[in-house]
Amino acid sequence: MEMKRFEERFSVCKVRDYSEVNLADKFLFVGKTDEELSLVCLTDTVPSNTIEREDGWRAMRIQGELDFSLIGILSKISTILADNKIGIFAVSTYNTDYILVKEENYERALGLLKDNGYKIV
Repeated sequence: MEMKRFEERFSVCKVRDYSEVNLADKFLFVGKTDEELSLVCLTDTVPSNTIEREDGWRAMRIQGELDFSLIGILSKISTILADNKIGIFAVSTYNTDYILVKEENYERALGLLKDNGYKIV
């Protein structure tokens, strides 16, 4: 399985509303529940109406489109990283999964995945 690395820096945010979010941004993940409005975006595009934020995230993506019948892909990756004391923030899209880790763990996370048979591109 291939993992695509990204050089961009990401932030995980809680926002008042989405009025200042630029939907044309290259990367943007929006989550809305009855309790909060969340946003994962590039650090340099964090909107000014952010209530809370955590910077310092880096991302990788499972390459290709994942069929919904596939089981355990994210679980295997998260287990490899958790066994090595690396926490993740996962975001799923229709096609695939994105795994974010803190910047200080990023290169080590990629190395661990490579050591466990993942191809890093």
